[in-house]
Amino acid sequence: MSSIASPAWSQNVIQELVVTAQKREEALQDVPIAVSAFNQDALEKGKIDGGPNLVLAVPNVNFSKGNFTGYNFQIRGIGSKLVAGSGDAGTGIHLNNAPLISNNLFETEFYDVERVEVLRGPQGTLYGRNATGGVVNLITAKPVDEFQAMIRGEIGNYSTRKVRGMVNLPLGDVFALRVAGSYLKRDGFGKNLVTGNDADDRDLWGGRATLGFTPTDNFRAYFMIDHFDEEDSRSRIGKQFCTKDNGPSNVGGLGYSAAAGGLIGQIQRGLFSQGCQATSLYSAGALGTVNSQATLGGLFGALGGFQTGDAYAGKMQTSDVRDIESSFDPIYRSKTDIYEFNLDWDLTDDLRLTWLTAYTKFDLYTRQDYNRYTPSTSFNTSPNPVNAFAAVPGYAGIYASLFPGGVINDAQNKPANRFTTSDISSAFTEQWSHEVRLQSAYDGPFNFNVGAIMVRYQGTGDYYVMFNTGTGYYQLNNLFNTGNPNCNGPSPCIAVDQNYEPNRSGHNYYDAYGPYDLRSHAFFGELYWQATDTLKFTGGLRYTVDDKEVENHQVTLGTPGSGIGGPIPGTPDILHVKFKETTGRIGFDWKPDLGFTDETLVYAFYSRGYKAGGLNSPCSGGAGVICGPATFDPEFINSIEIGAKNTVLNGTMTLNVTAFHYDYKGYQVSKIVNRASTNENIDAKIKGAEFESVWQPLQGLRLNAAIGWLDTEIGKGQSIDTFNRTQSNPNLVLIKTAAASNCVVSMASAQTALGFSNATNNPFAVLGACTPTSTAGAGTNIGGGALAVGTNAFGGLVSDGVPVNLDGKELPNAPHWTISLGAQYTYEFGNNWSATLRGDYYKQTETFARIYNSEPDRIDDWQNVNLTLTFANPESGWEVAGFVKNATDEEAITDFYLTDDSSGLYRNAFYTEPRTYGVSIQKRF
Repeated sequence: MSSIASPAWSQNVIQELVVTAQKREEALQDVPIAVSAFNQDALEKGKIDGGPNLVLAVPNVNFSKGNFTGYNFQIRGIGSKLVAGSGDAGTGIHLNNAPLISNNLFETEFYDVERVEVLRGPQGTLYGRNATGGVVNLITAKPVDEFQAMIRGEIGNYSTRKVRGMVNLPLGDVFALRVAGSYLKRDGFGKNLVTGNDADDRDLWGGRATLGFTPTDNFRAYFMIDHFDEEDSRSRIGKQFCTKDNGPSNVGGLGYSAAAGGLIGQIQRGLFSQGCQATSLYSAGALGTVNSQATLGGLFGALGGFQTGDAYAGKMQTSDVRDIESSFDPIYRSKTDIYEFNLDWDLTDDLRLTWLTAYTKFDLYTRQDYNRYTPSTSFNTSPNPVNAFAAVPGYAGIYASLFPGGVINDAQNKPANRFTTSDISSAFTEQWSHEVRLQSAYDGPFNFNVGAIMVRYQGTGDYYVMFNTGTGYYQLNNLFNTGNPNCNGPSPCIAVDQNYEPNRSGHNYYDAYGPYDLRSHAFFGELYWQATDTLKFTGGLRYTVDDKEVENHQVTLGTPGSGIGGPIPGTPDILHVKFKETTGRIGFDWKPDLGFTDETLVYAFYSRGYKAGGLNSPCSGGAGVICGPATFDPEFINSIEIGAKNTVLNGTMTLNVTAFHYDYKGYQVSKIVNRASTNENIDAKIKGAEFESVWQPLQGLRLNAAIGWLDTEIGKGQSIDTFNRTQSNPNLVLIKTAAASNCVVSMASAQTALGFSNATNNPFAVLGACTPTSTAGAGTNIGGGALAVGTNAFGGLVSDGVPVNLDGKELPNAPHWTISLGAQYTYEFGNNWSATLRGDYYKQTETFARIYNSEPDRIDDWQNVNLTLTFANPESGWEVAGFVKNATDEEAITDFYLTDDSSGLYRNAFYTEPRTYGVSIQKRF
């Protein structure tokens, strides 16, 4: 039970919150599930404004934003570390029991809610959409048969303005209407040092209307419309971390070419760089900049002669983690509409039929500077003499004519004479769900709760990466091949999209596009046997069918033609997977009379959870590119959990403990390889314990604690760490591929390629070292366990890298300890006024962002302090409050995302919010 879930008391006896964690109303202490719940008052006093703040109050929970506008809400080490449009979340998000696959949990704020429930552990025999980690269920306030109204205003630092309101209107004896809304506008937490404007501001609002219909005592229904709208410069990511990798000074003693004034050697050295070194997030130089020569955009810059050397040479980022240096302000637009209809019909005194249907439309568009810092050098007004077109007669004149002053006219990035890259992450989804349940309440020993659900989810969207050096390079090729640099037609043209908003016609940018269609249905239920007055047995089963399809479109960057790409040759137009699984749980709960407690509930359950597999993102074909597997497998959890919920000290204390052990099969985790997300499956063991308590030793004083301990261990398995492909083996060398990915070759092979490059004065010849021309030697260990995939044109073996043994490693984002402590005291004044002072402290121990558990993966421990002071007069309805969130102004990293080889292997880090403070005034009617 959550310690702050019960804000009211009579004398100093704790008043319990009623929840529906088991799809029926029960006191929280009577539910044999590890569940935390918070009503609206508790959310406000604890400053749990939205989904991300739940981490501060629930044991063994971790939360962080993700790179592509998503998030990872992780319970007991289980969440969403995969990147796939067809992937499922480990934690199910529900609104009034209806599952929401696409949602705004990390964006919107809680307003006019009855309560928020967080269930820990596998769910599926009661909740319509199965989940391996747990469930977050947001229960909105429903219409009642009396007039109610509330208005609340808040101001704070960063020019924060918040308004919340609610009106409840009875409409005769049968209908009632409840309308609620929330508005937030504030300045940015940081500045864009280029434009001078705020970065990461907020401008969002939400509205909800619920119509209740109660024609008889045994028939209840409601229809709800919920809208969310945001348009601002929210930053998808925090800071970009990179300790610049200049490349080795020589290759095993063999130097780079000194010809052309060292310009050849400069390019060569860049092709032996991975962009960013694998260093700690907290090391000196971690806020450096990527070596652009090790990126795909940098490679195009060298091929066309646009850029000489590293575009970010000598540049460091500002140390203020809230500030960015972007050529334009981030663009963030999100809009969601949810329609729900729920019907509860008591067929008899003992049988209730429930029908819940929901429709959701989700629309998201975000655009931002890809690197979030500007170059230190400009493009050449005359081409670098070492370029791929140097043999073309009059190339210098052609270059000057096409790119006057070094300006590349790129429609997506606008004309610029500096290296410019941006990305767009967008999505449009629609979801229908229908759920039917039949629940009994017989006086006899047997009861049941059975149901079925159907979910249809369709999503489309794009992830674009647009870089002006690529556009310039393709404009040159088009000029020589078609006479029109900006052609947009069939081969040999490489289509150049002339629209600022890309429309998928261009092949001058990266576009990951694969519309997704999910059809899922399930039958589920539980049977209850009340063996004695104090002992009940529960058995549940679920049968799930998940049918997933993804349109198969390969990435068309740099390929001749225009428009959306077709499938990779030899693969179908539609990629399809289907999973059918039976899961369930069995266990008991017992209410013994122990004598030393007022009430005790002991429970023990075995459950099996399941999350479907899916399809990996489209691969970029091309020389030197090795595509990952097309699909990834489901994951399963075999869970054993025991717990006890106790009420002691004459009802003034609740003391709950839970222990669990998971056998985790097929944990889904992602890494970015060759500009495509590759999801892998590994096995792990998880064990942990949770302690939750609230104590009211005297009237007005309440103390609470929620402590989680977690121990995770990955089983046998191995994976190549793209951040350290050689695993620091001195006999192996990392080199760029022709697609700007990375490969590993032996030192001798690297020297052979560099020697040939030196002899021919062609720096780009080095790229051939990573391109297998045959499968000869495949499977050969070239050192440290790095297995060859084939042989290159120089006769050397080519490998993806040294696999890392994962045995014994920890799961990512799974801290050993989470500690939440709170204290609240209420002092009663005269005239029905009271003052409530509350403080909350949270601490999370260090963790790792990735499965490799290397020093670059380590995330430091962090803490948070929230303080509130509330003056309230319930009789008059007035309330005035002041608050401070993150009182110590902690700058805590919650997670990071490692990009791929062709982007230079930088890390996008995600932060907690800075210290905020303010005052609010509220009036209830």
